[in-house]
Parts: sequence; C-alpha cells; structure tokens
Amino acid sequence: MTDTINESGQTEEHAAAPATRPESADASAAENAELASKLVNRFAVWSGVAGLIPVPVVDVVAVGGLQLQMLRRLSQLYGVPFSDNRGKALLASLGGALIPASSGIGAASALKAVPLFGTLASGFIMPVLSAGATYAIGKAFIEHFTSGGTLLDFNPPDYREFVRAQKQMWESRSKASARNAKAPAEHAENGGAATGS
Repeated sequence: MTDTINESGQTEEHAAAPATRPESADASAAENAELASKLVNRFAVWSGVAGLIPVPVVDVVAVGGLQLQMLRRLSQLYGVPFSDNRGKALLASLGGALIPASSGIGAASALKAVPLFGTLASGFIMPVLSAGATYAIGKAFIEHFTSGGTLLDFNPPDYREFVRAQKQMWESRSKASARNAKAPAEHAENGGAATGS
C-alpha cells in the first residue's frame, strides 16, 4: 500500500503496483531466445561459408574465430561475463567432446592440400561439418545460459548428447532445405506444372 495526499489534503491509500511483471519477464526471455536462435543460425551459415576457404588450416581458424565471436555475442545477449581465454578453452573442450565432428573438420581441411580431388571433396564436406558444429555449439550455450549458467560453470561433457542431437537436427534441416531447393529446379526443368484435362 502507498499513501498519497489528495486535493483536500487528506491521505489516501492505494495498492502498490507490482515491482516486476511476470508476463514481461516471459516476453523478454522469449525474445532473448528468438534473438539467440537467429544469431546461432547466422553464425552457422557464416561458418559454412568459412569452410569454403580453399587454404587448409586457415578455414579451421576462421571457423574457430566465428564460433568464438558467436559465444561472445551470446554472452552479451544473456548478460554473462565473457573472457576470450575462457571462451577458447570451452570451445576447444567442447570440440574434444565431439571428436567425430571435430576430427572430420580437421580431415576435411587437410584434404584441401590434395590437388583437384581433395579440394572438390573438401568443398562439399567442410561447409556442412563447420555449419553443423557451430549450430550445435551455439544451441548448447543457449541452453546453458537460459538455465542461469555462466562460462565458469559450463561443463562440456554434460552437453555431449545435447550437442549431438542439435547437430543431427541441423543435418536433417539442411537435407530438407536441399530437397526443397531441388524441387522447384526440377519443376522448372520439366516445363512448369503439368496441365491436366
């Protein structure tokens, strides 16, 4: 209750407004989640593009830099203190938890040293692996930050299965996008819609 003085000089009691509104907190959390998801999607695409860099090792460094920048931006979005050294260590240990994916990225990068065949094969493999790994890592940090975690209490092995599930989701989403992109092209090659009588 709050007291106010009316025009006649008498004190009136009024119910105090609540200090925080739960619906605005929910809206803010939903807005944060949407922004974070868009951010991760954008960095995943950029990582896929970085995977196209034709120079071995440079592509891996570029993808790592993008992942670190994504982590920095997610930290800012969730109000979590960020440290470059801690971020690098977490990304390295999370990459270690995903040995098949991370070793695949390294192998795809090394394949670029093989003239012609290696460059072509790596051009198909590296972008998919880079984008998928970045997407999965970003989703793991969104999950962690949403639950109130910080960079200091992030434990990569705790998110191993979550990251694998997110990577599979990215791969299935990518395959669906490829099928959807292929369908209009085939439709155009066949001369448009078939006219029936």
